[in-house]
Amino acid sequence: MSGKTWNDLGIQEALIKELVKNGINEPTSVQAETIPAMLAGHDVSARSQTGTGKTLAFLLPLLQHINTESGAIQAVILSPTQELAMQIVRVAQTYAEPIGVRVQQLIGGAAMKRQVEKLKLHPQLVIGTPGRMNELLKNRKLKLSDVRHVVIDEADQVFQLGSTKEVEAVLFSMGKERQTAFFSATYPDIMSRFEGRWMRGTQRIQLTPEHRVSQTIENYYVISDKRDKTDTARRLIRLLNPSSALLFLNDTNGIANWESKLSYEGFNVEMLYGDSDKQRRAATLERFRDGRCQLLLATDVAARGLDIEGLPLVLQLDPAVDADHYVHRAGRTGRMGRSGTVITIVTPHELFIMEKFRKQLGVDLKERAMYRGELLSEEELREATRPKMERLAREEARAGNRSKPSAERPGKPSGEQGSKSAQASVSAKPATSGRGEETAPRSRATAPARGEETAPRSRASSGAAASQAPKKPARAKDKPEAKPAKSKAVRKREAKDKGAPKWLKEKRQSTSNPE
Repeated sequence: MSGKTWNDLGIQEALIKELVKNGINEPTSVQAETIPAMLAGHDVSARSQTGTGKTLAFLLPLLQHINTESGAIQAVILSPTQELAMQIVRVAQTYAEPIGVRVQQLIGGAAMKRQVEKLKLHPQLVIGTPGRMNELLKNRKLKLSDVRHVVIDEADQVFQLGSTKEVEAVLFSMGKERQTAFFSATYPDIMSRFEGRWMRGTQRIQLTPEHRVSQTIENYYVISDKRDKTDTARRLIRLLNPSSALLFLNDTNGIANWESKLSYEGFNVEMLYGDSDKQRRAATLERFRDGRCQLLLATDVAARGLDIEGLPLVLQLDPAVDADHYVHRAGRTGRMGRSGTVITIVTPHELFIMEKFRKQLGVDLKERAMYRGELLSEEELREATRPKMERLAREEARAGNRSKPSAERPGKPSGEQGSKSAQASVSAKPATSGRGEETAPRSRATAPARGEETAPRSRASSGAAASQAPKKPARAKDKPEAKPAKSKAVRKREAKDKGAPKWLKEKRQSTSNPE
């Protein structure tokens, strides 16, 4: 808080009563710095981390500048997304009603015909997206020549998204004598060019630039292989069990795949991305805010500037593309001094991104690992696993002692008993855990290598074994003697006798062998 009161800033009594009614008793630092400058009519470029109350910082002075007697549009607020525009509309309606200011939303995705009909009610403050306002201007359904105050919220994103020509067309349609204000959590280099083009005598307000991410947020990262990210996200959500969590992706192409996988795991999950229609996006946000949906998958554009009260967890399934995007993602939690947690799932090849954010943002990004239902630091993990490591070391030491020869171990019997103990140590099984996994590797002595059993024993033992083993008697017919070679005449006669009748064979034999 700033230490100042709403009266010190020059806020009307009717607005102060509404602020107190909503539990906002003191202005924040960004409100204390910007409200007096805007009430004085200066052009303002304010940079402050998300969740510090920037909406009221520009909304309260705008409402006080409006002449309720006039039916012309006197103030315009531009927003990069439909969700952020509707969020500003809800806040504006709360504080505009007590002082009689009429508010109208002009956003894409809604029926243009209905918006044109509501413009006939002569709103004095319009809030919307540049695309829809530019469309209404082209159709000559919107007149902004009487506008004297314009605010661009999340200005860096407004000028980056879509066509800059649409934003410039809206600004050109307003009167030259106007007050212009840019509000954003980040300040890219391109912003200075737009300030020089659209502002005069700009008052730059930069609060806590060294702490662009709220100090009430815990920032962690978890290392996981790319193929295991789904399982890692599931385990993290089960472990932390948040009431709600905002999950960020860099690419909309994979958002449906993530939604189906998390739904299959039993989570109540919804999607929020720029291509979905207005009604579906509004219904999704409503369910998420009410707690009917636990997980919300979103891209940077869709979730830009979203204010979800009491959001405890932001889970980045993909690391942010740069430091500014990390600031905006982290700003969805820990708003207005509340605590929050931001966890990024990174692959080993993406670790350098965490180091880059740590240096650029001054954020204490810490590595965490899941172990037995807890999210532990490296030191805590080492301490938690120390008993197990010591037990493994003792097992290895005992296995090594058992593998030593009997001669090297004093007090142990030698001879036959020693050989039996050695055989017992060889056949001993390694220690196993409860799941049957080996907790200590076998030593070479306790587990003989392949082929070791066929190795020759010592001469003494082999000689004794040879003397005790009975000799097998030699078999006479094991190897029959070689038959003498037959002569050519015998082989010829046998060839003739082959297939001849018995009497003919005997006749031939008696003829060839006379007595």
